[in-house]
This record gives sequence, structure tokens and C-alpha cells, in this order.
Amino acid sequence: MLYNYILLAIDQPHLKDTNAVNNVAELLMKGGFIMIPIILLSIFSIYLFIERFLYIRKSAVVDKDLIYNIIGEIRNKRSEEALVHIRNDNTSLGRILESGLNQSGKTPKDIENYMEATANIEISEMEKNTGYLGIIAGIAPMLGFIGTIAGVIKIFYNISLADNISIGIIAGGLYQKMICSGTGLIVGVIAYSCYHYLQMMIDRYSIDMQRQVNEVVKIL
Repeated sequence: MLYNYILLAIDQPHLKDTNAVNNVAELLMKGGFIMIPIILLSIFSIYLFIERFLYIRKSAVVDKDLIYNIIGEIRNKRSEEALVHIRNDNTSLGRILESGLNQSGKTPKDIENYMEATANIEISEMEKNTGYLGIIAGIAPMLGFIGTIAGVIKIFYNISLADNISIGIIAGGLYQKMICSGTGLIVGVIAYSCYHYLQMMIDRYSIDMQRQVNEVVKIL
């Protein structure tokens, strides 16, 4: 019978994948009701990371060709043409430069202040909602520990009712509740890593953006 099952698994490998998924889901559900918020936090953190990652990757683009074109137009006293180049560039840097060039006629210090204010707004937009990842990184492990402690309390309660210390009672209940701690820690590590990865992307962009803005300000 076992031989037939192995042959069936080889012929139909999708059965192994289905069984593996079912086993994981069953194992997670043994962690108790506290697993529900942990799983919800994991889904939310993954969604938030993907949404912020795509937004930052789209906005945090430093097109050096655009900078060269803008500098050339400014040197030739063609501010309108420079603005046309900027408006065709739907990035954070383009909006920052546009805010400065729209203030033509003002002092370089005023122009720089306008650019700096717009840059702060753009950075804030990139960091929007990323703080939730930091919160999840702290809450998920705590929820896991709460689930484990609740499970241990239940184990000792069952022992008191049975008036008998059984390895089966202790080990069976404890391994199920340790699932909470393990899952909470995994979710916390994932959220922590995602948060700092996004922050690294924003920091790298901030440095590149400041360098390019300074080049334009010098010309102005």
C-alpha cells in the first residue's frame, strides 16, 4: 500500500504540495485563537511592504540625463524649456525641481528653501504608513508570547483537574502553544526587515536627490 502511495505521489506531484499546505495550515491552527491576529498582521505587513516598495521605486528615480538637460536650459536662460523637461518627469525629484524653478526671480536662498520644503513633503510621502511595520515588529512577538503563556496556564489547569502529571499532557499542549511564539517571532522579523529595507531605500534616494538639487541650485 505504501509503495502504491509513493507511485501515486510521483505521478501526481501536486498532491504533495496540497498535503504540505494542508499540514502547515493545520499546524498553525493548533496555536489557538491568538494565531488569528498574528496571521492578519503578517498579511498586512506583506501588503504594506509591497505597496510602499512599488511607490518608492517609482518615485525615487534620479535621472541624471534630466539634470543635465535642466542645467543646460538654465545656463541658456530658458527656464520655460527647463520646466517642460521637469513636468514630463513624473518623479519626486521632478516635483522638487519644479517647486524651485517656479520661484524664478527670487533669491537663491528662497529657491533653495522652497526645494527643501518640497523635498521634506516627498520624503514624508515615501515614509507614509511605514511606521506600521515597526509597530508590527514589536506587537507580533508579544502576541506570540501571550499565546504561549495562555497555553501553559491551560496545561497546568488541566493537570490540576486530572491530578496527574503526564508527559503527554505537557508536551502535547506545550508544542502547540510554542507555535504562537515561533510564528510571532517570524512575523516580527519579517516586519522589522521590511521596515529597515524601505528606510534604506529612502535614505539612499535622499542622498542622491540632495546631490542633484545642489547642482541645480549652484547654477541658479
